[in-house]
Amino acid sequence: MGTSVFEGLTDEELDLIEARVRKAASVPWASFVEGRDHTSGSSFIRTPVSDIELSGATAADQDFIAHARDDLPRLLKEVRRLRRRAASR
Repeated sequence: MGTSVFEGLTDEELDLIEARVRKAASVPWASFVEGRDHTSGSSFIRTPVSDIELSGATAADQDFIAHARDDLPRLLKEVRRLRRRAASR
């Protein structure tokens, strides 16, 4: 991360994030880690479309990616809700 000061996200940046979310496979995504969630095969993220296998990711990385598919839409809604609230004051 650079040394620049974070100045917030523009509406256009939020729209771009939302567009990326819409293009991703639909929910639910679930992380399955070999040795934790099953005993054979590889670790993967299950989506309704296909499984995603990652190379070099830790279990925490994989869980983060899988949960981001559900978390990002919720965060976007919350940011937009808070902006509407602040604008109405």
